[in-house]
Amino acid sequence: MKIILDAMGGDHAPEATVLGALEAHREFGVEITLVGRGEEILSVMGKHSITDLPKGVEIANADDVVDMHDDPTSVIHKRKNSSMIVGLKMLADGQADAFVSAGNTGALLTGATLLVKRVKGVRRAAFGPVLPNKAGGQTLLIDSGANAECTPEFLLQFGVIGSLYMGKATGNPSPRVGLLNNGAEDSKGTPLHKEAHALLTEASQAGIINFIGNVEGRDVLLGGVDVVVCDGFSGNVLLKSIEGTAMFMGSLVKRVFKKNLLTMIGGLLCKKEMKKLMAMMDYREVGGTELFGIRRPVIKAHGSSDARAFRSAIRQAMEAAQRPIAEDLENALRQLSAIKEHSEV
Repeated sequence: MKIILDAMGGDHAPEATVLGALEAHREFGVEITLVGRGEEILSVMGKHSITDLPKGVEIANADDVVDMHDDPTSVIHKRKNSSMIVGLKMLADGQADAFVSAGNTGALLTGATLLVKRVKGVRRAAFGPVLPNKAGGQTLLIDSGANAECTPEFLLQFGVIGSLYMGKATGNPSPRVGLLNNGAEDSKGTPLHKEAHALLTEASQAGIINFIGNVEGRDVLLGGVDVVVCDGFSGNVLLKSIEGTAMFMGSLVKRVFKKNLLTMIGGLLCKKEMKKLMAMMDYREVGGTELFGIRRPVIKAHGSSDARAFRSAIRQAMEAAQRPIAEDLENALRQLSAIKEHSEV
């Protein structure tokens, strides 16, 4: 398996990307192509006393870099020789199994859509982070930022995409799909939510997904739903709120354990389990967010990723490449089209 890594993307590139790639190569044995300015990549290696590229790691030179302030719609033409665009073209040409970047989110979305292209029938690609839940499982949040404005059809497709992904990831043939709303009742929400609810219900009755109805924000991490469908604006706000809450709670726990001698002793006794708990919400361990609906796996790593985070993002890319959903998704979308055509007759 080969993974392409945008070596120049992210706040700490290329040092974090190069070191993360080498760590992933050592740990997972995966082949990696570092796309970026060759001299800078080699300079990082020299700084850390690495004299030669390990077998299975190679450099594809790209002299330009997509800036975080670049207009996403113009990068394909204005930044043709950038590490992100060159890497995406390589993925589109079948030179690797997946692509990872911590660069400009809008540019990555646009580049993946226009170069790697969407799965046939997909209206919009969507970001879908996987979150831990109280039940000990995982919950997929889709969309978390790719589409600020959505139609009911977009939300329907997000539900289908999310269901197929979680089915493959967990082995559960019938993941529970919920629609993020401001109440559990069918009558709640805007016209968008009401129309999307009707479409998701119809798809559920046809056996395409297992739609359980509306879910509120507080339900997302409690384990009662496997896929949460939402527009990108609401999903991004929810995701950032969860991240902020996790950081806040983590700081409170540390403060409690440092309060006095007894709490410090208690902290030492449960240190191992606390590390496991914190790792569940640590983006450095999670890796990144997959861009769903694209023909080949594209992973968006956190902009502030360090070497450990890039290592985890590469692991996530490997897992995504091992469970492709493109063919199943095309079939499911054809079923949806047939249902729509039948209802319009």
